[in-house]
Amino acid sequence: MSSINYSEKIPNNVNLAEDRTLQRALEGWQPNFIHWWDDVGPERSTNHEVYLRTAVSVDPSGWAQFGHVKMRDYRWGIFLNPGDAERQIHFGDHKGEKAWQDVPGEHRANLRRIIVTQGDTEPASVEQQRHLGLTAPSMYDLRNLFQINVEEGRHLWAMVYLLHKHFGRDGREEAEALLQRQSGDVDNPRILGAFNEKTPDWLAFFMFTYFTDRDGKFQLSALAESAFDPLARTTKFMLTEEAHHMFVRACCRARRR
Repeated sequence: MSSINYSEKIPNNVNLAEDRTLQRALEGWQPNFIHWWDDVGPERSTNHEVYLRTAVSVDPSGWAQFGHVKMRDYRWGIFLNPGDAERQIHFGDHKGEKAWQDVPGEHRANLRRIIVTQGDTEPASVEQQRHLGLTAPSMYDLRNLFQINVEEGRHLWAMVYLLHKHFGRDGREEAEALLQRQSGDVDNPRILGAFNEKTPDWLAFFMFTYFTDRDGKFQLSALAESAFDPLARTTKFMLTEEAHHMFVRACCRARRR
């Protein structure tokens, strides 16, 4: 479960090939994602060859592999932490019960809304930051920006996988809507107000990584304790990448002392 199959059209460690219906649905969503990336992702970055980190497995020895890759050719995929068949719910009315592998009907709407709201923040931040690469203070800053951008794209994939796999037609429609809303759009904005604000310069970006990504860490930490086990396993791996996003602000502060 821990190794990631990069021979697949969608790299994954969830045995996607064993569920052909889900695989076809996600492969149908993939071109829309690429179109979104080309349309409102990092401006003029398509042919940039960047030194980026990606994962070959979710264990400590494999989650951070580095190499030069064109931004457009980055391999986004679906990575979940290994499951624990004995994991229990640690709080609330269901404390002590086994964690849910499927969505309980009475919690379906709330869980879907949580996943959609989390998923909506990921492409929104890419849209907010799409012009920053044109004015990067240094190559180091540019690489950090692009690393954050591609990881936010992968975090979107993580939420879309959960919507497609566990929420049926409603989930598929929500996954499509994640690419239809746009940060700051008057008619179809992002769900949370913070992700509709402009990020016009690098000071605004550093403040984003300091405050908004810090809030995002606590949100992901809460979701990593979810009674819905696939969500918990997904966000635990996302936290590994999220740490770098806050590091960018800390690093900027240290360099300017």
